This record gives sequence, structure tokens and C-alpha cells, in this order.
Amino acid sequence: MPQRAADASLEVLVVDDDDDTRALLRTALEHAGYGVRCARDGHEALRAVETRTPDAVLLDVVMHGLDGFETCARLRAWNEELPIVFMTGLGDTEHVVRGFEAGANDYVTKPLSLPEVIARLAAHTRTARLARAAREALDANAQPMVASDGERILWMNQAARALLHGLDAPDMGRHLAAALIPLSEEPAAGERMQFALAGRALSATRVAEPNGTLVVAALAPDGREMPGADALPRLTARESEVLLWVARGKTNRDIADILGMSPRTVNKHLEHIFEKLGVETRTAAAAAARRFRLDGAP
Repeated sequence: MPQRAADASLEVLVVDDDDDTRALLRTALEHAGYGVRCARDGHEALRAVETRTPDAVLLDVVMHGLDGFETCARLRAWNEELPIVFMTGLGDTEHVVRGFEAGANDYVTKPLSLPEVIARLAAHTRTARLARAAREALDANAQPMVASDGERILWMNQAARALLHGLDAPDMGRHLAAALIPLSEEPAAGERMQFALAGRALSATRVAEPNGTLVVAALAPDGREMPGADALPRLTARESEVLLWVARGKTNRDIADILGMSPRTVNKHLEHIFEKLGVETRTAAAAAARRFRLDGAP
């Protein structure tokens, strides 16, 4: 039998119209330590996720009524991050391609190898929780933090939103981005600069290594004590790129494709980001942080 999952709070939604397959998967997953809910078709699966979001979905492709492809597409439209592993017949290459096009993260072939199913679910649920935890760490961090590409603000955490609350200036996001440009020219993280935004005096310290025009900075009202450089997170250039895409809601697979690295490498960067942003428990990250849009930032 597969080994037990490290985190018994993880829940998998099994979607299959075959009673025997659902029963088999429920037994195996529960033995591995997962909580399990089952749905007999796509419509029942969609209703299930509305009441409670699972940590992963194991989805059959061929079902009566709403098939796996359409179910996957609707689940993905509803939740960009939800890990979806679909089940297809051995050698059904067309199904594999269509499944990925519909938004699936991975697939397993029937007849099922239960240890493989458990291993794939473990990898995807861990990745999804790391990404959610990194976003929550960003928003939970008491230090106002922003990222800019020199033309616009790409993200900011809740503390930064609170700091800038009440500033009502045309193109404020672009002005803030422009004000941070000098930090992109500093040779090392930890450099501090002062600037004014809509009449308010502020200071900024870069917390990531140089990375083109991408600047990740900590903000403070000018004149107020900012944590020393040693107390601020120190991100590498690669970590700042990963955090950018995490903050903008991209999945682990998307980030790997965008940055040209393996999903395992993305995981490692997420772990380091998580530690540097100072959140102690991964399972506390129950929901993705809200993305902030300013001056049309995506």
C-alpha cells in the first residue's frame, strides 16, 4: 500500500462515473492519509467545489453527461491554481493532449497504478500549497513591499496598500514605478533611497538582487525607522522573478514554462521565498492572496 501522506488535512475530489473505480480510489487515498470526496459526474464535481475547495481533483476523462475535458475547463476557469490530474486509457494520446489544453496539470493512465496516483497527487498538492503559502506570506508580512518593472507596479502586498491608502494622484502607480527606477541601478540589495509621491515623503530599500528593470522593494514613510537591511528579506534575482509570477496568480507549471526551468526548481525557489518572508506554517495558507491592480497592471 502507498505510504501515508505527510499532511492529513489534504483533501482530494475523485470524479468518476464508475462505482468500482471510485471505491478503489477512496480506499487507497484514505489509506495514504488523504480526505476524500467523490463525485459521479462533472456536474456533481462542479457543485462539490462550490461548497469546499479540495486540494486536488482526480478526474476521469470519459464520463456520461459532462465529460472530463469540459469539467476540467470549467474547474480551471473557476480556480487557476487547483491541481487537476486526469485519468485516461493507456495510449490515448489524443486524450492527453486535450486534457492539457483544457487546463489539467498532469495525467495517469488506466489501469491505474495506485502508488503512481498517490505520488503525483502528493507532488501537485505540495506545489499548490507552497504557492498559496508564498502569497499569504507576502500579504502577511508587516513590511510594505512592492515590485515594479520601471513602468508600472506589478504587485504590492497589503501593508503597502495600507501605507499608500489615501494617495489620490493621477497615474500614481506609474509615478511610484518611475520613482523606484534608481534602485534598479544599485549594485547590491539593501540600498535605501528617499522620494516623494503625491506630496508624501517615502523611502524604499531594494530587497532583491539586480534583475534588469525588475525591482522588489520595501517601503516606509520617510523619517520612520525601517528594519535594518539584515531584517529585510534578501531575494535572489531568480526568486524575485518567481515571486512576481506567484503574486500574479500563475501556477507552478506556468511559472516553470515562463522562466524556462523545471517545476522542481520552482518548488525550491518557493521554499526559499517562503522562509525569507517569515511565515512559519504552510498549512495556514488557506487561500490565495488577492491580487492588486493599479494603473492596469495585469
